[in-house]
Amino acid sequence: MAEDVRAEMVSTVYQVVVAEGDEVQEGDTLVILESMKMEIPVLAEVPGTVTSLGVTVGDVIQQGDLIAVIS
Repeated sequence: MAEDVRAEMVSTVYQVVVAEGDEVQEGDTLVILESMKMEIPVLAEVPGTVTSLGVTVGDVIQQGDLIAVIS
């Protein structure tokens, strides 16, 4: 089953740590967001393969926007 990873707040994508096809474990950092000069890591909540990335560095994302899909 696929797990959607979505933004919890308005922020800017500071760094993309994984690529499509990468294997991740629960707790691995997927991307780092920046909001109000704070860096916020977005972690995988399930183990699996990153099947889709919906962001690139510099993107401004809104709450609920799709960051990645893990299958």
